[in-house]
Amino acid sequence: MKYEEEVISSKEVYRGKVIRVEEEEVRLPNGEQARREIVRHHGAVAIICLTAENKMIFVEQWREPMQRVTLEIPAGKIEANETDPKKTAIRELNEEVRLQSESLELLADFYTSPGFADERMLMYFAHDLQPVSKKLPQDADEFLNTVELTLAEAKEKINAGLICDSKTIMAVWKWELLELRRS
Repeated sequence: MKYEEEVISSKEVYRGKVIRVEEEEVRLPNGEQARREIVRHHGAVAIICLTAENKMIFVEQWREPMQRVTLEIPAGKIEANETDPKKTAIRELNEEVRLQSESLELLADFYTSPGFADERMLMYFAHDLQPVSKKLPQDADEFLNTVELTLAEAKEKINAGLICDSKTIMAVWKWELLELRRS
């Protein structure tokens, strides 16, 4: 069966600092027409940071869409002028948790919400963390606090709903798998 949809028309209905929204009219595989609302996003990176004491570093911050505080792994959007996601990860590590890494290992390349958005996220594992020598400016509209948790504590935060976004839950599960392989 053919699944591909044919775009009949497309119009931009919103353009902001972080996203664009497009409305498309498409022809479905059965010949019928449908409307699609698509959020366009330049992409993002996320970084798993484990300390020498085997604790994961999280960022505590307010998330306005959910109207609450969350704990998340360091992450950020790829700017329009950035072509190397690894360099974006290095920048975000500096800005959000003031760390640098000897090496970044790509763990996953995935789409966050393919039902309505094209945001692609690359998740890295940061090895050999060290404090940065030169701090980059933090985003003026971000207020962050870093938190270090053990695996058991991170799992408790998931159960309590404080860790509630997919990238961070995925990171904790990956950490748990690494721990299981070691034992």
